[in-house]
Amino acid sequence: MTRRLGGGRLVVATHNRGKLAEIRALLAPFPVEVVAAADLGLPEPAETEETFVGNARIKAHAAAGASGLPALADDSGIEVDALGGAPGVHTADWAELPGGGRDFVQAMRRTWDELERTGAAAPRTARFRCTLVLAWPDGHDEVFEGAVEGQCVWPMRGERGHGYDPMFQPDGRALTFGEMDPAEKNRMSHRAVAFGRLVAGCFA
Repeated sequence: MTRRLGGGRLVVATHNRGKLAEIRALLAPFPVEVVAAADLGLPEPAETEETFVGNARIKAHAAAGASGLPALADDSGIEVDALGGAPGVHTADWAELPGGGRDFVQAMRRTWDELERTGAAAPRTARFRCTLVLAWPDGHDEVFEGAVEGQCVWPMRGERGHGYDPMFQPDGRALTFGEMDPAEKNRMSHRAVAFGRLVAGCFA
């Protein structure tokens, strides 16, 4: 049986401020006090798995064990069909800078350059995937997944969102995630789909 979360403090195991803001907004209707892992001084564990669920589990259990509180971790990324599903779990790695930090504009340019090299026909289909793991200090966890289908577009469009949002246009929409109002994006994103399943399983 799925374990319920009854309220209280919940650690969000991310140091990504854009992702944190999105998760805070999605959790706002529920009786939990969201605490960021960064605000607790928790380190970012190495993400050594080759799956979204594996890396989300690493982050969630590390935060739950270090804080003594339930912890929610997200591992997400974009899978581009013409690139064999890359960057996938390495989405953030493609944005890494040699001196530290991340540049997602660089990552999006690299992705488009790779697509150009393949000569892939339009539409250049892709999907965003999200895996959420809610972990407790006793080692128990619950897993929820979501995805949204779409295509890569160029040039980048929009200043909203974060990560690859400006080059991802979801199916059935004229705007990229980077152009959408955040509330609209939060209703349909891969993270929103996973959150809907989390809410149904652990909050409802």
